[in-house]
Amino acid sequence: MTRQFNQCGQTVVSVLLAGIVVWLLAMVADESLHKLLHADADESGHTCAVTLFAHGQVDSASIEVPVVALLTFVETVPAVEFSIFSPAIENLPAGRAPPVLPAVS
Repeated sequence: MTRQFNQCGQTVVSVLLAGIVVWLLAMVADESLHKLLHADADESGHTCAVTLFAHGQVDSASIEVPVVALLTFVETVPAVEFSIFSPAIENLPAGRAPPVLPAVS
């Protein structure tokens, strides 16, 4: 029961955080939304999360995730090929030979 609640809670929190980022981006793109939240949004010294986000002054956490690489050992056996010369004359029945061409003889 606790595990299901944790998974559901993580999903809800992640959706809410993503929604906050999308809302901040919408307020950066449209000043009228920002003015709905702050009346002094036009002033030059105004600082809030929207203006910080607009100027790129946002830090994000960086995490190092270890990569697990599976090692697979592949053993190869060299292929040995050999050939034996066998003339076709031996395969003919006794008393038979290939035709003699007049141009060759």
